[in-house]
Formats: sequence, structure tokens, C-alpha cells
Amino acid sequence: MTVSASVNGPARVEFVPPSASSRRWRVLAVAAVAQYLAILDLFAVTVAFPTLQTSFGHASASTVSWVLNAYTIVMAALLVPAGRLADDTGRKRGFLLGIALFGLSSIACAAAPGLGALIAARIVQAVAAALLVPTGLGLVLPSFDRREHPTVMGIWTAIAAAGAGSGPVIGGLLLQAGWRWIFLLNIPFTVAAFVFGLRVLPDIRGQAGRKLDMFGAALILAATAALTTVFVQASDWGYTSPATIGTLLAALALAGVFGWHARRHPDPVVSPAVLRHKLFRIATAGVFAYYLAFAALILEGTLFLTRQGHYSQLAASLGIAPIPISCLLLSPLSGRLVARFGARTCAALGGATIALGAAWWTVTAGLTTSYPIMFLPGAILAGASTALLQPPLFGASALLPAYQLSLGSGTLMMARQTSSALGVAILTAILARAAVPGLVDYRAGWMYMVAVGLLAAVAGLAYRPEARAQLTAAARSPGQP
Repeated sequence: MTVSASVNGPARVEFVPPSASSRRWRVLAVAAVAQYLAILDLFAVTVAFPTLQTSFGHASASTVSWVLNAYTIVMAALLVPAGRLADDTGRKRGFLLGIALFGLSSIACAAAPGLGALIAARIVQAVAAALLVPTGLGLVLPSFDRREHPTVMGIWTAIAAAGAGSGPVIGGLLLQAGWRWIFLLNIPFTVAAFVFGLRVLPDIRGQAGRKLDMFGAALILAATAALTTVFVQASDWGYTSPATIGTLLAALALAGVFGWHARRHPDPVVSPAVLRHKLFRIATAGVFAYYLAFAALILEGTLFLTRQGHYSQLAASLGIAPIPISCLLLSPLSGRLVARFGARTCAALGGATIALGAAWWTVTAGLTTSYPIMFLPGAILAGASTALLQPPLFGASALLPAYQLSLGSGTLMMARQTSSALGVAILTAILARAAVPGLVDYRAGWMYMVAVGLLAAVAGLAYRPEARAQLTAAARSPGQP
């Protein structure tokens, strides 16, 4: 047990298992399964979008999009407070509660008799996912020696990327048996993770005695939900209607209230102290911009293949497969690439690569319908972009003080989930301009991805942890040249 003082809060009490635990790889395996399922269930549902519309009485695209948005918004808002709750009550207990709730809510999703019930079950599933992801990382990192943390973070981000990229493929395959099987797939894995978790997970408590900022979490949830609603519903309400303008003003007001609240709360859900760290702030902005593009790219790729290319849902899911395959092939090399070329170069290339993939689709979609020429290169570039950008930017949490590592990780994950929800909502608004989206509408979606991908590349260029490390080393050794 270690105890350390905190200037702005209660004493931090941390129960940490012996460094480099002999069970560390089993701990990583259990936590990785949970994270994979949590990310998979966001992107696997995207390929079921057309099926859900027809299964529930030809529901509108804006209504069905809440099956995706409810999950991402609630998970994003609760990632940090759920992780802090597990810190206070025990991370093992929080993880086991999360995995059990995830399995039960997956059963509820599969059994949902209507669209409203499905959305409600997805909200519960998002609460469970919010418990699993930061708690899992909080169990894994203390089990490894600090020298192994870069390797662990590379594996962790690769698993998240694999979940995002393989989601549409697995979802498309399961759709052959029915959309409910997308959720039933979770059951055996959650049972196995719970059973093995009881045996191998260490019981770790992070910072005890902290006050949970549930009001701040509620403000984030409400602001994000309001902003997402504007993008999803504006085409139905009218872009200048009182409902649209009023909801947008509510989103801005809620964001302003949260900013005021965060400056005054002793331990806010998103600490201004963390965001004042320049490199971490840049990394958060880069992650946010990237996932505005990536989440939309996965959904639009599926819709384009099924509606424009007239692929079956199985064929469309296989058509998306090069995204996770290229990511998985490159992810083991990401650590070497960062070591050789630097975090800045890899992060910038990641943003530029997804922009290039979307640009390829924009240019070639009207020239040919050949999958190997038109679609495949863009899919490979999208997968490569994830392997390039995620490890350096998600590794930014390691730049923070050790006691802020979990908070930093949770903040980056929150940025990922919030931007994924907004990315899907913005794409839905772009495609909803026409009753039946045509090539012009899909091109508009891809151009949007080019723009935000380039923003991620700009953030990558500004992300220079190597320069900071050199300055720190020089400051510590002033006599050295």
C-alpha cells in the first residue's frame, strides 16, 4: 500500500500488486476481452442499420441512429465517473459488476420487442461498458512493470482498433442468422470473462475518498445528447425551426455551465488541470477529430456498398473487412514505427491517411464500380490510419503525472466516444438531405471525412512529445551539451 498527499484533494491511497505480476498476461487477456466487446458492440450494429429500419416498421434513419448514438453518448459521459466509482469501491468489483451487467443487457437487446426497448437496453449496455473500459486498464497497468507499459498500451489500443474495424464484419456475418445474434454473441464471452476474472484479477483501489462529480457527468451527457439531437433531427424538424435552434442553444448553454462548474468543483469529471497540459490537450483534439471521421467512415462504407453497390449485407461486411485486417497487420509494428519515426510523424500520417482514403472514394466512386479499384484502396488506408494514429495519441496519458493516468485515459476514451456519436450524427444529417441518398450525398460525406481527417493530421503535427522529453532531459542535466 502506498499513500501520497494531494494538494487539491484527499490523500491518494493505492493498493498495488507486486510489479510485473506473474498473472499479468492473464489479467490483460480478461480485460482485453471486455474492451473488445465494448467497442465491437458500437460498430457491429452499424452494419445492421438497414435491417433495423425494416425490422421495426420501416423506421426513419434518424430514429434508428439512436440505437448507435444512445450507446456512444451514455458511454462517453460515464467513462470517467464510472472508473472513479470503481477506484473507490475496488476495481475488480467494478469490473465484475460491469461484465455481468453487459451480459444481461445484451440479452435484453437481443430480446427487445420494439425499437424503444432496444434503445433502452443499449443505454444500460453503455453504462456497463463505461465501467469496463477504464476499470480494465486500471487493473492491467499496475500488474505490469512500468517498462512494459508502452507495450501494454500498444496492445490495448490495437484491441480497441480491432473491435472497431472488425465490428461491421462480424455484424454482417451474424446478420445472416438475424440481427439479434449480434447481441447474443456477447453472452459466452461475458460469462467466461466473469469466471476467469474472479480467479485472476487483482483487487486494486486507486484514489480513495474522492467525491464523484455526478453533476458534471450529467452536464456532459445532456450537452452531448442535445448537440447530437440537432444533427440527427434537424432534417426532420427543419434547420431553422424553433426546435432545432432551441436544442442547439441548450447544448451550448449546457457546455458553458459545465465549463463554469469544472473550474469550481474540487475534482471535476474532466479536470481543467489535465486539459491545461498542452501535449495532452493536443492529443485529445487529435483523437476527437479522427473519430469524427472514422465512425462515419465505417457507417458510410456499409451504406454505400449495400445501397449504391447493391451488395448483400454479408457481402458488404466482407467488403469492409480490409479495414480491420490492415489495422491488425500493422498494429504489431506500430511500436517500432513510433520508435523510428516519432510519435508526431505517426500521428500526423494517421490523420492524413484516413483523409486520403476518403478522398480516394470521393474521386473514384463516379469513375468505376470495380471493388478492387474503387473501394479496396480506401479501406486499406482507413485501417492503416488507425494503426498509425492511435498508439501515439492514446499514449499521451503517460505524459501526465502517475496519479492522473486513469483520468487521462478516461478523458481520451471520452473524446473517442463523444466524437464517434457526433460523427455518426453528422453523417446522418448529410445523407438525410435526400429521401434516397445518391452519389452526390455520399461524396459529401466523404469530403466531410477528408476535412476532419486533415484536422487530425494537423493535431498530429503539433504533437511533439519527443521535443518535450529532450527539453526535460536538458533541464535535468544542464552541464551536458
